[in-house]
Amino acid sequence: MNKNFLLSLLAVLLLLAGCAKKTNIYSSDDTMREFSPSYFDYNYLSAKARMVLEEENGKTTRGTLNLRAKKDSIIWFSISPGLGIEAARGVITRDEIKVKDRINGQDIDLTFDQFQNTYGLKLSLDLFQNVLFANVPNQVTYRDRLLRVGKTFELTQRRDGIIYESVVGAQHGKVTELKTSSRYHKGKLTASYPEFEDLEGQPYAYKILIKMLIEQESSKLQSTLVSLEVNKVDLTDDSLTFPYNF
Repeated sequence: MNKNFLLSLLAVLLLLAGCAKKTNIYSSDDTMREFSPSYFDYNYLSAKARMVLEEENGKTTRGTLNLRAKKDSIIWFSISPGLGIEAARGVITRDEIKVKDRINGQDIDLTFDQFQNTYGLKLSLDLFQNVLFANVPNQVTYRDRLLRVGKTFELTQRRDGIIYESVVGAQHGKVTELKTSSRYHKGKLTASYPEFEDLEGQPYAYKILIKMLIEQESSKLQSTLVSLEVNKVDLTDDSLTFPYNF
């Protein structure tokens, strides 16, 4: 496992990309009143997903992604390519991102500001949570652009130099397509959530499909395709552990 893989994984969890557009406002107050986004609610969560990552050079990595989270506090993940071997483990908190590469020792241990300065991606725990659970990326305000198009809403938001373009289903209030972009960096990504199922009375995205371009240190762009299929999710009020050190 190399650092490009680790950065691709973080991009999977974040789903950043797109191209800059000018700021608009709500099309009408009627559209605003109709819009009712659904935010996934939980206390503690654990999940398991099948993961397939295809790199531009033709390399394909298959494995299992294990995820644990405490709402608004921490996200923990572990990657196992097979045979019960853990290849990487990471935690995302309010302050930092830490990833341990068990295979090659190419670890990441950075604050969000350090990560942005190094890799050109602006991250936050809130953004990770919203993207993982197909929530609208940011709180909706009157400076955003919102249109009703048939059975969907099209929402464009700009925050801190990042453009977020979301297609939101009118029926369930979840994001079905997401694009984000930076005014200052070249990385691009499209993500779609093709399937939702009921999870304890809430819509939950069990499949995530991602195509991304990640800017490397040489300023070249690396293309990566990622597919996640969640096959187990448990919600609980009981405390979970988030072990980081191997």
